[in-house]
Amino acid sequence: MQKIENLLNTNSYPGRGIIIGRSSDNEHAVIAYFIMGRSENSRNRVFVKDGDGIRTQAFDSAKLVDPSLIIYSPVKVLNDTTIVTNGDQTDTIYNYMSKGKTFADALRTRTFEPDKPNYTPRVSGIVDKKGNYKLSILKSNNGNPSSTQRFFFEYDRPLSGEGHFVHTYEGDGNPLPSFAGEPTLINIEGNIDEFSSTLWNSLNNDNKVSLFVRYINLDTGKTETKIINKNN
Repeated sequence: MQKIENLLNTNSYPGRGIIIGRSSDNEHAVIAYFIMGRSENSRNRVFVKDGDGIRTQAFDSAKLVDPSLIIYSPVKVLNDTTIVTNGDQTDTIYNYMSKGKTFADALRTRTFEPDKPNYTPRVSGIVDKKGNYKLSILKSNNGNPSSTQRFFFEYDRPLSGEGHFVHTYEGDGNPLPSFAGEPTLINIEGNIDEFSSTLWNSLNNDNKVSLFVRYINLDTGKTETKIINKNN
């Protein structure tokens, strides 16, 4: 198990990241999603509440250049399932699952993002009412856009204080190197305020943009949500 603060402190640009797991008190499912940016357009964003989920929004609409890959709904809730992704595949998963199809069915219709030369991976996750979760990453084949690689990971009966972390980039670079390997086993410590502070304070100060964290009580279904935006 790795300490999430160490992973984030030593990586100036993990890109967009998803963490899903179980709280240290074993009472909550935990979801976290963060975005980062290097360009003015990518940094010009905030998270705002949208029903049970969230969406991205331009902080200064006058500076918005191309909304196609930066404006989307990262989090949606379908019945007892919470969906979290780094792009508009949130809608694909929501629509497929609302028709009785699966998380994997939805993502098999999608590929990586068309942002040559990075071909940014699409990372996605879902959590059910028992706290069981699934993660996925859709990637180009080592930067070759003619070939798509789709990876799916399932975690049943997760243990307290443990989670898994998947993100878009191994680190900074040009082109940006895609995340490699399976989701990283990480520690989850403290209540929502403490865990949110750990994540936010560990992200690179120049590149971090927004953070969403949600704790879901596994007995009652009650949710606690925290949103932190660099642009206030």
